[in-house]
Amino acid sequence: MHPEYILTLSCPDQRGIVQSVSGFLADHGCNIIDSAQFGDALSQLFFMRVHFAAEDVGVTDVTLRHGFAALAAAWHMDLQLFDAGVKPRMMLMVSKVGHCLNDLLFRYKSGLLPVEIPAIVSNHMDFYQLAASYNIPFHHLPLELGASEQAKQAQEARVLELMQTHHIDLVVLARYMQILSPALCEVLKGRAINIHHSFLPSFKGAKPYYQAHERGVKLIGATAHFVTGDLDEGPIIEQDVARVDHAMDTGALTAVGRDVESVVLARAVKWFVEHRILINGHKTVVFK
Repeated sequence: MHPEYILTLSCPDQRGIVQSVSGFLADHGCNIIDSAQFGDALSQLFFMRVHFAAEDVGVTDVTLRHGFAALAAAWHMDLQLFDAGVKPRMMLMVSKVGHCLNDLLFRYKSGLLPVEIPAIVSNHMDFYQLAASYNIPFHHLPLELGASEQAKQAQEARVLELMQTHHIDLVVLARYMQILSPALCEVLKGRAINIHHSFLPSFKGAKPYYQAHERGVKLIGATAHFVTGDLDEGPIIEQDVARVDHAMDTGALTAVGRDVESVVLARAVKWFVEHRILINGHKTVVFK
């Protein structure tokens, strides 16, 4: 088996980028397995993802990274090279609603989600037994609504400590019902994904499905996005909707909504760990 890699890049759009990248790979005995690219006329940026195999035994990881560094400098690229055989390490954060957590854990255990999960973090104890059933360490870091700033800082310091200890690549807020501080959001920039019901901003605050039911909505949905200091306004990764009707009570509406949330979050996480998402300002480019 030849080692495989995934290359992602963005740079100012100009002629010759694809030829330069493919030529470099050919010159270094690499075979392209699949490739996707997109030029954004608005931002005038070019985005590319290449999955390739290094078939020349003389080409090492060091050789590739050194060569790509020179290529990136020449084309002013923001370039990342990932070993396709290494599973990203994901930390899950949850509060008291567990449908997204349960769904992600099932996909992980079934081999549908190529990740390692070394830690689950929660400000409540509700899911410690679920974590234990998957043999994943559960970290209870209490933080109630209305907690003092000092308590919040101490709790977030523990979150950062866990991330560093376990070399976390991705943090997933699987219905973690705490607002992260701007400082923590900055640390997590581009590597933390949140899920929320698409009723926002129309139905903010507690019990959004109840508010939606009272207004007689006909479509409900969910949005997965990157976490930023602007609450629920980070770059959107994935969205989906489901149709509902007047005959559904709040329980039925909530059940449909939670199904949509689980699927949307799972897609976003899968695309992240497969290195398919590139940030384009306040938007994303997703090579599906």
